Amino acid sequence: MESLANLKKEFKDEYETTRKFFEVYPEGKNEYAPHEKSMKMMPLATHVAEIFAWPEIIMKTEKLDFAAGDYKPTILNSKAELQQKFEEDYQKAKNTFENTNEEDLSGRWSMNMGETVLMDFNKYEALRHALNQITHHRAQLGIYYRLNDIPLPGSYGPSADDQSF
Repeated sequence: MESLANLKKEFKDEYETTRKFFEVYPEGKNEYAPHEKSMKMMPLATHVAEIFAWPEIIMKTEKLDFAAGDYKPTILNSKAELQQKFEEDYQKAKNTFENTNEEDLSGRWSMNMGETVLMDFNKYEALRHALNQITHHRAQLGIYYRLNDIPLPGSYGPSADDQSF
C-alpha cells in the first residue's frame, strides 16, 4: 500500500477545497460566533489553516505537549493574513511529504497534557487525524458562513450556492 502517496494527495485535495473557503472569508466578521460556547470565526479559520502545518510537526517530533507550551495559537486579524498563513503551512506539509518515506509513518506520536496522554497514534494515524480535523473544522466554518449568508463553495461536490464541480 502506498500510504504516503495517498496522504500527499489527500492533503492537496483538502488544500484546494480549503483555499476556496478562505477566498470567500468575510472581512469584518472575525468576532462572529453562532453561540457563546463557539469559537469566533477568525480563530476557527486560523485553526483550519494551522492544521496544514501538522504534518511537519508530526513527522519531526514524537509528541505535542500542551502543558509544556508546545502549541501556541496564531493570532490573525485579516483575510490576507489568513491566506498567507494557510499558504505557508501548506508549503510546510508539501516539503515534509517530500522528505518522508513509508517507513517513517510507523513511528509513534502523541498529544499530551504533561504526563497525561490525550491521544496516541502511529504517525500515519496522526496524519489521518489531521485530515479529519481539517474536514471537521472547515464544516464548522461552513455553518458560520451559511448563518451569515455567505455563499458556500463546493467541497466534495456542488453546494447549494456553487453548482460547479
